[in-house]
Amino acid sequence: MMTEGNQERFYKILENVIDKAFKQSWRKIAGTKKDSDSPAQIYESIEDYTTKTGKRFRMKRDQKERGLTREEAFKEIHKKS
Repeated sequence: MMTEGNQERFYKILENVIDKAFKQSWRKIAGTKKDSDSPAQIYESIEDYTTKTGKRFRMKRDQKERGLTREEAFKEIHKKS
């Protein structure tokens, strides 16, 4: 049986997990990012993306299945508006 203190800690942890999951789900539904006030980044090329983010550009599974090249996939995701 849990003591009252342990039960309170458990409920606090559970509350934090539920809040975090809700916020992440809501962002996906609303189509927003964590920092919605910042303007969207526009990358000129895969190399520019790598330089600015420090990350390697990765294609999505459906893009691979459609037979797109890395450049075509990149343009599809990061096209200028």
